[in-house]
Amino acid sequence: MKIKSSLGFSVVELLVVVARIEILSPVGVLSYNVYMSGAIKKSAKNVMQQISLAQTEEYSNSGSYFTQSEGTCTPTDITSDEIEDELFGGGDQIASDAGYNICIASTGAANYDIFASEISGNTPCTLTLSRNGNFTRGNDC
Repeated sequence: MKIKSSLGFSVVELLVVVARIEILSPVGVLSYNVYMSGAIKKSAKNVMQQISLAQTEEYSNSGSYFTQSEGTCTPTDITSDEIEDELFGGGDQIASDAGYNICIASTGAANYDIFASEISGNTPCTLTLSRNGNFTRGNDC
């Protein structure tokens, strides 16, 4: 009597494994994209809080806050670069690291709002941080 030994996988077994991977991979990609979006948003919030702290120092030094417009503003690469130059002494920590462009608008004599807009995406997420520390998100977040 001859005993059959199995030294490998059959084609059917390999096809079953490949099919399972194909079924599960979209779930993993979707989960990863949601995770990355949340991480980028958290990074932008952290940068906005750093800007708020830098604004406190700016007010202590000059008696006024650094702002780029009145009421509201549209975040761009240029506004982000201005913030980096004025409040942080240069660098590229806002746009490239946070994934958001940021601007600062005056909302009164001694008040400001920090606006952030996601760089990538068809409907970019927008965040606002007021001087008193309240975060608000646009409907697209």
